[in-house]
Amino acid sequence: MAQLSTSVYLLGGLLGLFLLSPVLMALTPASMCTPLRTLNNSLSHRRRYMKHNFPINYTIRVHHKEIFKLSDINRMRLHVKGLDELVLQRLWFQVNQGVLKKIIRVMPERHPSRPYTTELERRFRDAEGVLVQSHPAEVFQQELAETIQDTWDHLTEEPDRVPESSWRIASPKTLLDNFCHTMHCLFSECFASTEEPWDYCSVSHWRKGR
Repeated sequence: MAQLSTSVYLLGGLLGLFLLSPVLMALTPASMCTPLRTLNNSLSHRRRYMKHNFPINYTIRVHHKEIFKLSDINRMRLHVKGLDELVLQRLWFQVNQGVLKKIIRVMPERHPSRPYTTELERRFRDAEGVLVQSHPAEVFQQELAETIQDTWDHLTEEPDRVPESSWRIASPKTLLDNFCHTMHCLFSECFASTEEPWDYCSVSHWRKGR
Protein backbone atom coordinates (compact mmCIF):
# COMPACT_ATOMS: atom_id res chain seq x y z
CA MET A 1 0.00 0.00 0.00
CA ALA A 2 2.90 2.37 0.77
CA GLN A 3 4.35 1.90 -2.73
CA LEU A 4 0.94 2.45 -4.32
CA SER A 5 0.24 5.60 -2.33
CA THR A 6 3.63 7.10 -3.19
CA SER A 7 3.15 6.58 -6.93
CA VAL A 8 -0.33 8.03 -6.83
CA TYR A 9 0.92 11.05 -4.91
CA LEU A 10 3.43 11.77 -7.69
CA LEU A 11 0.70 11.51 -10.30
CA GLY A 12 -1.69 13.74 -8.36
CA GLY A 13 -0.70 16.96 -10.09
CA LEU A 14 -1.12 15.40 -13.54
CA LEU A 15 -4.51 13.88 -12.81
CA GLY A 16 -5.78 17.16 -11.47
CA LEU A 17 -5.40 18.82 -14.85
CA PHE A 18 -8.20 16.76 -16.30
CA LEU A 19 -11.93 16.53 -15.82
CA LEU A 20 -14.23 13.59 -16.13
CA SER A 21 -16.77 13.30 -18.94
CA PRO A 22 -19.89 15.37 -18.35
CA VAL A 23 -22.04 12.40 -17.38
CA LEU A 24 -23.52 11.48 -14.04
CA MET A 25 -21.11 9.42 -11.99
CA ALA A 26 -21.94 6.89 -9.29
CA LEU A 27 -21.81 7.84 -5.64
CA THR A 28 -18.58 7.50 -3.71
CA PRO A 29 -17.22 3.98 -4.39
CA ALA A 30 -17.58 1.69 -1.39
CA SER A 31 -13.84 1.01 -1.51
CA MET A 32 -13.22 4.66 -0.56
CA CYS A 33 -15.03 4.39 2.73
CA THR A 34 -12.50 2.29 4.64
CA PRO A 35 -9.50 4.61 4.07
CA LEU A 36 -11.67 7.69 4.62
CA ARG A 37 -13.01 6.38 7.90
CA THR A 38 -9.47 5.56 8.96
CA LEU A 39 -8.52 9.13 8.05
CA ASN A 40 -11.50 10.41 10.01
CA ASN A 41 -10.39 8.46 13.07
CA SER A 42 -7.07 10.29 12.93
CA LEU A 43 -8.81 13.64 12.47
CA SER A 44 -10.83 13.04 15.63
CA HIS A 45 -7.60 13.75 17.57
CA ARG A 46 -6.83 17.00 15.76
CA ARG A 47 -7.69 19.24 18.72
CA ARG A 48 -5.01 17.64 20.86
CA TYR A 49 -2.30 17.62 18.21
CA MET A 50 -3.11 20.81 16.30
CA LYS A 51 -4.12 23.06 19.20
CA HIS A 52 -2.79 21.85 22.54
CA ASN A 53 0.68 21.15 21.17
CA PHE A 54 1.07 24.62 19.62
CA PRO A 55 1.43 28.05 21.22
CA ILE A 56 -1.75 30.05 21.76
CA ASN A 57 -2.84 31.85 18.56
CA TYR A 58 -0.18 30.06 16.51
CA THR A 59 -0.74 30.39 12.75
CA ILE A 60 0.98 29.34 9.54
CA ARG A 61 0.99 30.95 6.11
CA VAL A 62 -1.04 29.26 3.38
CA HIS A 63 -2.40 30.20 -0.02
CA HIS A 64 -5.90 31.64 0.26
CA LYS A 65 -7.19 28.79 -1.93
CA GLU A 66 -5.97 26.32 0.71
CA ILE A 67 -8.48 27.73 3.16
CA PHE A 68 -11.07 25.45 1.61
CA LYS A 69 -14.43 25.67 3.34
CA LEU A 70 -17.93 24.30 2.97
CA SER A 71 -18.94 27.66 1.53
CA ASP A 72 -16.41 27.19 -1.29
CA ILE A 73 -17.91 23.82 -2.20
CA ASN A 74 -21.45 25.14 -2.09
CA ARG A 75 -20.51 28.14 -4.22
CA MET A 76 -18.85 25.96 -6.86
CA ARG A 77 -21.84 23.64 -6.99
CA LEU A 78 -24.10 26.64 -7.49
CA HIS A 79 -22.09 28.48 -10.13
CA VAL A 80 -20.26 25.81 -12.15
CA LYS A 81 -22.67 24.20 -14.59
CA GLY A 82 -22.53 20.41 -14.77
CA LEU A 83 -19.93 20.16 -12.00
CA ASP A 84 -19.35 16.54 -11.02
CA GLU A 85 -18.56 15.42 -7.50
CA LEU A 86 -15.40 13.66 -8.64
CA VAL A 87 -13.95 17.00 -9.72
CA LEU A 88 -14.56 18.44 -6.28
CA GLN A 89 -13.12 15.33 -4.65
CA ARG A 90 -9.93 15.61 -6.70
CA LEU A 91 -9.71 19.30 -5.83
CA TRP A 92 -10.13 18.41 -2.16
CA PHE A 93 -7.15 16.09 -2.36
CA GLN A 94 -5.02 18.73 -4.06
CA VAL A 95 -5.91 21.39 -1.48
CA ASN A 96 -5.19 19.23 1.52
CA GLN A 97 -2.00 17.80 0.08
CA GLY A 98 -0.63 21.34 0.27
CA VAL A 99 -2.12 21.97 3.72
CA LEU A 100 -0.51 18.87 5.24
CA LYS A 101 2.86 19.69 3.67
CA LYS A 102 2.80 23.19 5.11
CA ILE A 103 1.87 22.00 8.60
CA ILE A 104 4.63 19.38 8.61
CA ARG A 105 7.14 21.92 7.28
CA VAL A 106 6.82 24.20 10.31
CA MET A 107 7.31 21.41 12.87
CA PRO A 108 10.79 20.44 14.06
CA GLU A 109 11.66 16.74 13.92
CA ARG A 110 10.97 16.32 17.64
CA HIS A 111 7.73 18.26 17.72
CA PRO A 112 5.14 16.16 19.64
CA SER A 113 2.63 16.50 16.80
CA ARG A 114 4.94 15.53 13.97
CA PRO A 115 4.40 11.72 14.15
CA TYR A 116 0.65 12.29 14.20
CA THR A 117 0.75 14.60 11.19
CA THR A 118 3.04 12.40 9.10
CA GLU A 119 0.77 9.41 9.79
CA LEU A 120 -2.23 11.54 8.82
CA GLU A 121 -0.49 12.40 5.56
CA ARG A 122 0.23 8.71 4.88
CA ARG A 123 -3.42 7.79 5.39
CA PHE A 124 -4.41 10.70 3.17
CA ARG A 125 -2.19 9.35 0.37
CA ASP A 126 -3.70 5.90 0.77
CA ALA A 127 -7.20 7.33 0.37
CA GLU A 128 -6.15 9.21 -2.77
CA GLY A 129 -4.71 6.02 -4.20
CA VAL A 130 -8.02 4.23 -3.75
CA LEU A 131 -9.89 7.11 -5.39
CA VAL A 132 -7.72 6.94 -8.51
CA GLN A 133 -8.02 3.16 -8.72
CA SER A 134 -11.81 3.34 -8.34
CA HIS A 135 -12.39 5.18 -11.62
CA PRO A 136 -11.47 4.38 -15.24
CA ALA A 137 -8.72 6.55 -16.68
CA GLU A 138 -11.00 8.09 -19.32
CA VAL A 139 -12.97 10.04 -16.72
CA PHE A 140 -9.92 12.28 -16.24
CA GLN A 141 -9.51 13.20 -19.90
CA GLN A 142 -11.48 16.42 -20.42
CA GLU A 143 -10.56 19.96 -19.55
CA LEU A 144 -11.60 21.50 -16.27
CA ALA A 145 -14.24 24.18 -16.07
CA GLU A 146 -12.59 27.61 -15.99
CA THR A 147 -13.36 28.27 -12.32
CA ILE A 148 -11.92 24.93 -11.22
CA GLN A 149 -8.89 25.26 -13.48
CA ASP A 150 -8.19 28.70 -12.04
CA THR A 151 -8.26 27.30 -8.50
CA TRP A 152 -6.01 24.41 -9.52
CA ASP A 153 -3.51 26.74 -11.16
CA HIS A 154 -3.29 28.79 -7.96
CA LEU A 155 -2.74 25.68 -5.85
CA THR A 156 0.08 24.38 -8.05
CA GLU A 157 1.83 27.72 -8.52
CA GLU A 158 5.44 27.95 -7.35
CA PRO A 159 5.52 29.67 -3.92
CA ASP A 160 8.03 32.31 -5.01
CA ARG A 161 5.65 33.34 -7.82
CA VAL A 162 2.61 33.75 -5.59
CA PRO A 163 1.81 37.44 -5.00
CA GLU A 164 1.90 38.57 -1.38
CA SER A 165 -1.81 39.41 -1.54
CA SER A 166 -2.64 35.72 -2.10
CA TRP A 167 -1.22 34.52 1.22
CA ARG A 168 -3.33 34.13 4.36
CA ILE A 169 -2.65 32.95 7.89
CA ALA A 170 -4.60 30.22 9.63
CA SER A 171 -4.10 27.98 12.64
CA PRO A 172 -3.26 24.30 12.06
CA LYS A 173 -6.44 23.37 13.95
CA THR A 174 -8.60 25.55 11.67
CA LEU A 175 -7.02 24.02 8.58
CA LEU A 176 -7.73 20.49 9.79
CA ASP A 177 -11.26 21.48 10.80
CA ASN A 178 -11.80 22.55 7.19
CA PHE A 179 -10.14 19.31 6.04
CA CYS A 180 -12.57 17.23 8.13
CA HIS A 181 -15.77 19.15 7.39
CA THR A 182 -15.22 19.23 3.63
CA MET A 183 -14.29 15.53 3.60
CA HIS A 184 -17.64 14.67 5.18
CA CYS A 185 -19.41 16.91 2.68
CA LEU A 186 -17.76 15.46 -0.42
CA PHE A 187 -17.75 11.82 0.70
CA SER A 188 -20.97 11.90 2.71
CA GLU A 189 -21.99 8.34 1.78
CA CYS A 190 -19.10 7.03 3.88
CA PHE A 191 -20.27 8.89 6.99
CA ALA A 192 -24.05 8.60 6.68
CA SER A 193 -25.92 8.18 9.95
CA THR A 194 -28.37 5.31 10.34
CA GLU A 195 -30.39 7.32 12.86
CA GLU A 196 -31.13 10.52 10.96
CA PRO A 197 -29.98 12.17 7.72
CA TRP A 198 -27.24 14.73 8.31
CA ASP A 199 -26.34 17.49 5.92
CA TYR A 200 -22.56 17.54 6.26
CA CYS A 201 -22.35 20.37 3.73
CA SER A 202 -24.30 22.69 6.02
CA VAL A 203 -22.30 25.01 8.27
CA SER A 204 -25.08 24.79 10.85
CA HIS A 205 -24.51 21.02 11.21
CA TRP A 206 -20.96 21.59 12.42
CA ARG A 207 -21.96 24.45 14.69
CA LYS A 208 -24.46 22.17 16.41
CA GLY A 209 -21.74 19.60 16.88
CA ARG A 210 -19.48 21.90 18.85
